[in-house]
Amino acid sequence: LASPKFKYIVQTPSEVRATLPAGKDVVAFQNRNPIHRAHFELLICAQRDVKDSILLVHPTCGPTQPGDIDGLVRIDTYEALRKETEAQYPMFRWAYLPYSMKMAGPREAIQHMIIRKNFGATHFIIGRDMAGTKSTITGDDFYGAYDAQEMGKKHSAELGVAVAHYENMVYVGEEEGYVAESVAKKAGKKVVKLSGTEFRRRLRAGEDIPNWFAFKSVVDILRKAGDSAFC
Repeated sequence: LASPKFKYIVQTPSEVRATLPAGKDVVAFQNRNPIHRAHFELLICAQRDVKDSILLVHPTCGPTQPGDIDGLVRIDTYEALRKETEAQYPMFRWAYLPYSMKMAGPREAIQHMIIRKNFGATHFIIGRDMAGTKSTITGDDFYGAYDAQEMGKKHSAELGVAVAHYENMVYVGEEEGYVAESVAKKAGKKVVKLSGTEFRRRLRAGEDIPNWFAFKSVVDILRKAGDSAFC
């Protein structure tokens, strides 16, 4: 049975495992969006917290929700970021999963833990409201903000995958950069924000996007793609 053809490099679990150093913990990160500064700071924290580990950036690249960035455009942003950061972060590895998120909250977190274990992960990052969605009736969050983390921790031993759980990273100014949201709140720090809606508006309008929010290489690719970047 022939494997389907994709417009980007796809590696099987055994092929990805073969690229990972033997004897090291592997922390996997799943996402469906371009990686901006807050995401990258979280990855740095996760790799640092799991001593001497490899960080496997392993996004799903299939069709996503309306308004999300197209998979092929996202891969272009990932590749640009990989090249930009590989000298400073040689412990980061990148691979792409031809699969679509189902927005199934805690149950999907478990599914992704199993998938990433097959790809060699010993740890899996679960952030706030992973695979979350909104109620079609009220518009409220369908799952609790940390339900996916709790579900992951509950089944971690059974699955043989440790959960690396994190809250949101927020920007508090040039001097301190990004810190955990609870740290900023406890210290009374003013959080600088840029919403996803405002980010997309600035992209389309050709307006400035601050460097603290997004990597210039990523922004350049999204601007070049224009409206075709959005599903």
